[in-house]
Amino acid sequence: MKPVKVGICGLGTVGGGTLNVLKRNAEEITRRAGRGIEIAQIAIRSPKPQYDTTGIAMTSDVFELVNNPEIDIVIELIGGYTLAKELVLKAIENGKHVVTANKALIAVHGNEIFAKAREKGVIVAFEAAVAGGIPVIKAIREGLSANRINWLAGIINGTGNFILTEMREKGRAFEDVLKEAQALGYAEADPTFDVEGIDAAHKLTILASIAFGIPLQFDKAYTEGITKLTTADVNYAEALGYRIKHLGVARRTEAGIELRVHPTLIPADRLIANVNGVMNAVMVNGDAVGSTLYYGAGAGMEPTASAVVADLVDVVRALTTDPTNRVPHLAFQPDSLSDHPILPIEECESAYYLRIQAKDHPGVLAQVASILSERGINIESIMQKEVEEQDGLVPMILVTHRVVEARIIEAIAAMEALDGVTSPVMRLRVEQLN
Repeated sequence: MKPVKVGICGLGTVGGGTLNVLKRNAEEITRRAGRGIEIAQIAIRSPKPQYDTTGIAMTSDVFELVNNPEIDIVIELIGGYTLAKELVLKAIENGKHVVTANKALIAVHGNEIFAKAREKGVIVAFEAAVAGGIPVIKAIREGLSANRINWLAGIINGTGNFILTEMREKGRAFEDVLKEAQALGYAEADPTFDVEGIDAAHKLTILASIAFGIPLQFDKAYTEGITKLTTADVNYAEALGYRIKHLGVARRTEAGIELRVHPTLIPADRLIANVNGVMNAVMVNGDAVGSTLYYGAGAGMEPTASAVVADLVDVVRALTTDPTNRVPHLAFQPDSLSDHPILPIEECESAYYLRIQAKDHPGVLAQVASILSERGINIESIMQKEVEEQDGLVPMILVTHRVVEARIIEAIAAMEALDGVTSPVMRLRVEQLN
């Protein structure tokens, strides 16, 4: 069979890795795909002398590539929302298959993109959009297709995980580690997407849709960052037998789907609690298989390229398949997607870590306990530190049993109104992840 011709839009970190892997492993990839894969054209804004593009047509216009009649598959690696969406929709309109690593594009515009792809009978593959080189989308969509997925939880942003690891292992402050992460290239100059949970929410939105058979609903994902965490919180969690991780959690309940990203206390003996540095991991619980864990590099040139090329191989294998018999984009048949609602955070249930800064006055702890008891919130453990010399305050740390968030919000408001409580109560969620 004649080779399949592909075009690469963008030759940054992932684009360069994709080019390298396709050239280096050409023979192995051909054996797996059943036919050759030829890079026919690359669209880049400026030359990239570090990459060998000998014999490949180059252009600075992505639409020249998308409109090239010789190209069968477009690989979109430019990122962002606007131009990426325009070129992907144009590629689909032209009857070309698409491979992308763009999690923001899929999370925000995926419903529209997949509907257009079904109309035109083409594939949009996006394994590289979540957790870099870890094939977690394929695992959930295909490997666990016999299961009713109960919940999933993931460390799906390497920057945040690197920061929390350094804070725990070396006692460093958040701001200090963030500067190093930027110097190492783990974090952007504007790190908002990473440290405020937006990047993780994009990825969680995609995973939840595939796990539960619901439309992509990024706008309903709850996000909370790690910027308010202190080394004291990290140390207190450790003393209580927990590790703090910036976790994405999607859980099926009778009322609807929980979709939330936030700092989370996890028991220190759980495998996912010991995922450190820039590594990623996703834990998935199914009714038949139980809990499974997928671990590996969540970003980087060749780990992400590994997922891009794997998608490319899948598309090439499916070129002769009847479009109606292909694996659905979001795992479930398009007319079978569920209308399960996404729950507001106030209706989600979790256990909680509370840190209360109080004056060294008798009775404050009793008042706090009374506030929790009145709202049906049980305390699992409590730790009261010595008076801090600098300001004469006593840190009190409590871990509660599971409760609906609305009750905790009400309890915190009552605590902060007490005379002895001098600053906002720090609240973190606790997940056992059994």
